[in-house]
Amino acid sequence: MQTLTVSLNERSYPIFIGESLLTQASCYQSYLKGKQVLIVSNTTVAPLYLAQVEHTLNALGYQTANYILPDGEQFKDIHHVEAIFTALLESKFNRDCALVALGGGVVGDMTGFAAACYQRGVAFLQIPTTLLSQVDSSVGGKTGVNHPLGKNMIGAFKQPTAVLADTTVLDTLNNREYAAGLAEVIKYGLIRDLSFLEWLEQNIVGLVARDKKLLAEAIARSCQNKADVVAADEFEKNDVRALLNLGHTFGHAIETAMGYGVWLHGEAVATGMLMAADLSWRLGWLQQQDVLRVKKLLLAANLPVIPPEDLSAEQFLQLMAVDKKVLAGKLRLVLLKELGQAVVTADFPLPILVQTLSAGEFLGCIDD
Repeated sequence: MQTLTVSLNERSYPIFIGESLLTQASCYQSYLKGKQVLIVSNTTVAPLYLAQVEHTLNALGYQTANYILPDGEQFKDIHHVEAIFTALLESKFNRDCALVALGGGVVGDMTGFAAACYQRGVAFLQIPTTLLSQVDSSVGGKTGVNHPLGKNMIGAFKQPTAVLADTTVLDTLNNREYAAGLAEVIKYGLIRDLSFLEWLEQNIVGLVARDKKLLAEAIARSCQNKADVVAADEFEKNDVRALLNLGHTFGHAIETAMGYGVWLHGEAVATGMLMAADLSWRLGWLQQQDVLRVKKLLLAANLPVIPPEDLSAEQFLQLMAVDKKVLAGKLRLVLLKELGQAVVTADFPLPILVQTLSAGEFLGCIDD
């Protein structure tokens, strides 16, 4: 087992990475306040892993209850968070209780948001069960739900007490969900870690084949990158943490337009990252071969690189205007000055952005 630390003074916490962590008592002890624990999972994950977690917690003397969410991004809304509150109240859980998020990013975001709100804040622990949530959403304390007009527009910062990234649970992940997680892994190389990007290019075939040694390395390096960024800018006040949103403004527009859950988050982010690379090329920051490298790596990871044909530039712009990085009415995007160096900027001409957003222009520079 590897242990990394997200350094946030009194809110610091460990990330445990390894096999069969769900049943290791040491991963729970000291990280769950009180003796009442509500485990929140979903209809896909609960039948696989809920019994293991409950048994481990019960053996440690915790009183457990559970709430099972329906599975899917389309259920990530305020109404289902209210149902978590109801489960807590029906169980008569007090302010010393803790929540455990057992699932992917949707479960983690909703459970964390519920923990931030219940009795003005209770502890919660993350057990991410998808690759995407292990390397991204479970680390850093961003929680929340979607609104019909925008993704993740309602939420709170709430750091977990610990993160258990059990690589064993990834064995039951389907190929599409697994590929979606690789998108967030690739993101770290693109925004701040060129050596990691080069490592990914060399090892992408093995990662797609789920080589356990390579996978553990990719998770650890991704989490270390995320931990470093969060430690530098926990509340996204100085644009350091915003760099983690490479491709997300484009990707969130795709998710919202198509209906939550039609495109997986990682799939939309992958396409969004290539769109960001395309715009960076049009601005003269990247070379054509740089954009081709991004495209080849995403395709090798079995990820989509072209946005929906029926999503017009006008629709893109309307949806991108509802973005948390918009300041003083100006759309800001995460772009690439070079591979391994991202920047948040509003310094791009609208006609150039429209070229990237238009199906006829998009990726014309790397038509291979």
